[in-house]
Amino acid sequence: MSFFKNLMKKKAPRTMVIGLDGVPFTLIKKLSENGVMPNIAKLAASGEKYFRQMDVSIPEISSVSWASFMTGTNPARHGIFGFTDLKPQSYNIHFPSYPDLKAETIWDTLGKENKRTTVLNLPGTYPAREHNGILVSGFVAIDLKRAVHPASLYERLNAMDYRIDVDTQKAGDKEYFYKDLFDTLAARVKAFTELWKEECDLFIAVITDTDRLQHFEWDAIEDEVHPRHGRAMEFYSKVDSLVGKLLEMHGSDEFLIMSDHGFCAIEEEVYLNRILKDNGFLEWEKDPPEGIGMLAGETRAFALDPSRIYVHSAGRYPKGRIDEAASDKVRDELKEFFSGLERNGKKVIRQIFLKEEIYDGPHISKAPDMVLLSERGFDLKGNIRSAVAYAKTHFSGMHTRDDAFLISGKGALSKRPHIEDVSEMILEAVRGA
Repeated sequence: MSFFKNLMKKKAPRTMVIGLDGVPFTLIKKLSENGVMPNIAKLAASGEKYFRQMDVSIPEISSVSWASFMTGTNPARHGIFGFTDLKPQSYNIHFPSYPDLKAETIWDTLGKENKRTTVLNLPGTYPAREHNGILVSGFVAIDLKRAVHPASLYERLNAMDYRIDVDTQKAGDKEYFYKDLFDTLAARVKAFTELWKEECDLFIAVITDTDRLQHFEWDAIEDEVHPRHGRAMEFYSKVDSLVGKLLEMHGSDEFLIMSDHGFCAIEEEVYLNRILKDNGFLEWEKDPPEGIGMLAGETRAFALDPSRIYVHSAGRYPKGRIDEAASDKVRDELKEFFSGLERNGKKVIRQIFLKEEIYDGPHISKAPDMVLLSERGFDLKGNIRSAVAYAKTHFSGMHTRDDAFLISGKGALSKRPHIEDVSEMILEAVRGA
């Protein structure tokens, strides 16, 4: 507890939240125990009251989880169900962004109370919009000029060589990929430490580069004899240094450190639309299709990334033929089918959620009819063009739902948290400061 006592001597009138995108509880616990992340180790050593495993939203992806974090609500209230979605009564794909968020954010609420919030690199906040404070949008941000509020921040960030994200298009070039990771993190260090100096009541900073490393280099992270294991550990050490630096500047126990989902190794990618087609649930007008709009009228169900299953309902989709009376029957058939899905003698699907079991709110009509949670190692995909049902690609790591983490500087984690709980913890901390 001495670490927390030292922090409490420099009590600051603000709350800090540090996000480590995708870092699993099990991994950060291991790295804190083996000396790679000594600053995290000081926090984790205080026990379960301060450091706990956390559950996240379904599906277990950043766009949904961070939206649940920033609003304290489930997707049927905040309106974000995935990285992509279909426009109403059409097959037109769009990418939900900040303007599509339907629920009030933490900083919207605090702004009404004349409190200022700095939000840095949080996914789902592009394009930036005005609020009482500072915003630097995170993934998926396309143009840095549109990713900052106030606009005057653009020149300051440019001078720091700030990067919105790692260039994952070149992840196959490992020398380039690691250099880009370290350079991007170095730019975040400059931006986070510089913008900490600005007045605020709540400071939120997210490191998304951990997620990028884990998607492409999970094998290097897990395998201690892997030729790039040392480089991966060096990166986590630098992340830990940034965490330590931010906490030292903060000097208070009013902080939370968290991730938005967990990670594990991929055994195989699973292409749900190919499986649905091969088993009589889906038909294309042309195979392979050029887009989701080539669904044939005979289709009973289709998938969107990563694990969302939609009944091809009449009225909801232009060519849909499943009426309301038949919809439950189709869902029952899908549930029975996916419950029995196996690959090389292994169960593929761990759990099947109907929308009414996990979603509650005014936007539930936009929800998928069913969401699948896979067994570890089976990475579910909505790819529409795959000619095979299973394959291994350049990705080595996949998301998990039940292995995120939460560290609270003040303790009081009396139960296993859910990511939707965190916003209320933040509001209580800011209001009590």
